Amino acid sequence: MLEVQFYKQVADDKLKFAVIVAQSEGKWVFCRHEERATYECPGGHREKGESILDTARRELHEETGALDYSIKPICAYSVIGKNRVNETGKETFGMLYYADLKRFSRELCSEIEEVVLLDTLPVNWTYPEIQPKLLEKAVMEV
Repeated sequence: MLEVQFYKQVADDKLKFAVIVAQSEGKWVFCRHEERATYECPGGHREKGESILDTARRELHEETGALDYSIKPICAYSVIGKNRVNETGKETFGMLYYADLKRFSRELCSEIEEVVLLDTLPVNWTYPEIQPKLLEKAVMEV
């Protein structure tokens, strides 16, 4: 079982991931990776030399094609336990953002196969023990 915790602040050098809870015209924005049949919030790994906000912006654009949007930080979070992106199970840290997307590109420049706009939350999450908790936190804070 995975444990998700939220923090007001975490040292910048610990932040390895950015996850963006996104909406467009009142609908939830989710992505489907080309190798999976499940849905996830846009987000991903921080690259060397990149600020965590730049990570969020890059991932949002790559995974949704977002061209015009507002984005704001919600909080830092951590996940303890083994999962697809953490084989050790040690505590890993990320930053949670909320974005309101106004305009999308028709072309995606990543491994994302599909972007969907939904009125309700998906049932088939890629990270079912993590993402619903991140989304719930973002909704409480927005």
